[in-house]
Amino acid sequence: MHMDKKLAIVPFLLLMTVTILSLILGHNPVNIVPDPALDKGDTAWLLTSTALVLIMTPGLAFFYGGMVKKRNVISTMLQSFICMAIVTLLWVVYGFSLAFGKDVGGVFGNPATFFLMNGVLDGKPWSLAPTVPLVVFAFFQLKFAIISPALVTGAFSERVRFTSYILFILMYFTFIYAPLAHMTWHPDGMLYKLGVLDFAGGTVVHLSAGVAALASAIYLKKRTDQEMKPARITYVLLGAGLLWFGWFGFNGGSAMGASDLAAIALATTAVASGAGAFAWIIFDALRSKKPSAMGTSIGAVVGLVAITPAAGFVSLPHALVIGVVAAIVSNAMMEWRTKTNIDDTLDVFPCHGIGGLTGMILTGVFASPGVNAAITDKGLLFGETKLFFTQALSALAVLVAVFFMSLIILKITDWITPLRASEEEETIGLDMTQLGESL
Repeated sequence: MHMDKKLAIVPFLLLMTVTILSLILGHNPVNIVPDPALDKGDTAWLLTSTALVLIMTPGLAFFYGGMVKKRNVISTMLQSFICMAIVTLLWVVYGFSLAFGKDVGGVFGNPATFFLMNGVLDGKPWSLAPTVPLVVFAFFQLKFAIISPALVTGAFSERVRFTSYILFILMYFTFIYAPLAHMTWHPDGMLYKLGVLDFAGGTVVHLSAGVAALASAIYLKKRTDQEMKPARITYVLLGAGLLWFGWFGFNGGSAMGASDLAAIALATTAVASGAGAFAWIIFDALRSKKPSAMGTSIGAVVGLVAITPAAGFVSLPHALVIGVVAAIVSNAMMEWRTKTNIDDTLDVFPCHGIGGLTGMILTGVFASPGVNAAITDKGLLFGETKLFFTQALSALAVLVAVFFMSLIILKITDWITPLRASEEEETIGLDMTQLGESL
């Protein structure tokens, strides 16, 4: 199957328009002068973290690609890789502005604030990252925006048309990811003002992607062939390793500098991921299942997901608890999902949705000003309830809002261009029918 020429003309015209605007409006930064407030160590760490976070998307491609049938490996992997291209363009044009531009009602940023990255190279540092250049902050945040829609793909693997998925990326990024990033991480954002703690994306990335995945699985219904035939378990292990490696930049970089807080985030990340991996296979063993490479890999990722919102707010023992609890809850949810009619192909909702939700709630239990003096409210474990209820209620509100917004996006996408591959295309495999390629 080739891309419909009539459909292809739309993104082509958009690409040409962006290119022409870049030529016309692109500015020469003439006021770049050394800023004494910038720190070389902090900048070096954020540059490194940016690269670490980017490697997570190819890691996700291997992680997902190894789990699907052999005839769908390339198309599944490309669904992650294409996000690096499309989201980068969207981020440069209006995405960074929509997420971190001048506040509009606490919900999103003014798209004109940094249109085509105007004012980024020679702009003042971001208020919450004052020791690194604005451009470093902007492109560090881009890597989070890239992986979020890629995470969703695991839910509709083996049955979505590639060209339709491209349109889904555009709308998911514009109407879900960027506004949620603004609400959570912008000082004037609605959730930020409520006191919601999300250190590195438990809500912004994982909960939102997991819930969008659930909506996608429900909307697209079951695959023609639901039998799980992992193409390459070795790909899964490689992908998990790359994700694990990159996550140290994901969480550690969110400290916005080479600091004690970055060290804490890195340490809690290591503890929770290890705890999650081991807890997963132990929980399987209690149900008479053999320990497996798949289970170990998934457990590690769930631990990483759950610690993400809490990484810079909790102690190491509490990070261990978060990893164990998240692995057990997600494992149980995955088992429950198999007994329903929901065909979430790679269990994105049980792992990322439930893992992110668990992490957000447990942040409200274990967060301590003793770990991070920037927060004032203590977790439930320390006798205060405000933060716990803020975390729990906000996470549930995001869950509901993202679910219904995702259904709307899916419906609009399907109306413009059919989302679901035909039964024949699914049987042949999406690698050949969508891309004309095969292993």
